[in-house]
Amino acid sequence: MNLVIKEAIFAGIVGGLIAAILAFAVNHFLVPFPQNAFDNSLGNGISGFISGLLSGFIGVFLALRKVAAPARG
Repeated sequence: MNLVIKEAIFAGIVGGLIAAILAFAVNHFLVPFPQNAFDNSLGNGISGFISGLLSGFIGVFLALRKVAAPARG
């Protein structure tokens, strides 16, 4: 049970860091500076969607790699 909890915490931290970095990059390079609150909300929604989507794909690929790896020991 402890291994599952440690892996869940590690996956959450890695996913959160990936999402934060991707959201920063999208906001900084792709979304122009907002002129009003609606544009700001729209930009945050777009960057959140893109970063969540990409970090989800990365998480799936990491899980598939872990399943496909031969057992050591």
